[in-house]
Amino acid sequence: MSPSFSTSLSTSRLWALRSPAPRFCYGLNTSIARCTVRSSDAHLLSRGARGFATGTQHEAPTQMRMLIVGCPGSGKGTLSSRLLKKFDVQYLSAGDVLRSHISRNTEIGKQASVVIAKGSLMPDDIMMKLVGSEVDALADTDWLLDGFPRTLGQAKMLDEVLQRRYKPLNLVVNLDVPEGIILQRIMDRWTHIPSGRIYNLSYNPPQVPGKDDVTGEPLEKRPDDNPHVFAKRLTSFHSSTGPMLEYYRDRPTTGAGQAQALYVNLEGSTSDELWPKLADVLEQRFPSLMHKTIAQ
Repeated sequence: MSPSFSTSLSTSRLWALRSPAPRFCYGLNTSIARCTVRSSDAHLLSRGARGFATGTQHEAPTQMRMLIVGCPGSGKGTLSSRLLKKFDVQYLSAGDVLRSHISRNTEIGKQASVVIAKGSLMPDDIMMKLVGSEVDALADTDWLLDGFPRTLGQAKMLDEVLQRRYKPLNLVVNLDVPEGIILQRIMDRWTHIPSGRIYNLSYNPPQVPGKDDVTGEPLEKRPDDNPHVFAKRLTSFHSSTGPMLEYYRDRPTTGAGQAQALYVNLEGSTSDELWPKLADVLEQRFPSLMHKTIAQ
């Protein structure tokens, strides 16, 4: 049977479930993607700067060390996939790490299943343990981090770890997508749980209804892909991730012995709108970033 999903929860009721936490997914009337860089930092992007001072003069040039952030369902996975097809970078998804633990039914995986079903976020210390060793393995490569950090505490933990290695984040991109559009994506989303491959009935349906394109295994609704849990996830996002975004957005680009990442806010309704802006930011910020070669 072809996957289908319907809900009677109205958008207005969805908003009613939210807390008054700070909002960072602006632009309910956005039809054209916009790129917002802190005005004081615009010259750094326009000249193709490749990283800020790291507290040491012995690292030049720096690699891309990027964090992508956005509300649940904002398109981080889709845009990350496009980025990986175009550029020769390493990708670390905190969600993939968690799903691996869940599928292997580890102790952390069991804890994560309960937390995710409630629409809550994993404790900072557990996430840092999971992601920290994975980040270490990336060494001196260009890399993209998705899904971590999600809280101010996690951001500070990660900064401390990276600063000790003189490899701080040098780009933070926030995907700024209208929440009404995100809700519709959630309703249409189906997942191949073992691999994490995501399909959308509106714009990226599986070749065979209800089946994964690669394995032919059945697709499932994730436990958090329903409007009630989605509303809770938005509340968690705004209350937990909001302060983190302020931390990256408002701090100076340079500090005493500490590097600061360039913060970029991308506004748009679809991944097709956002992708050209993201690619342009990367090519200007990291002019020596390697493109992947396509076999003829």
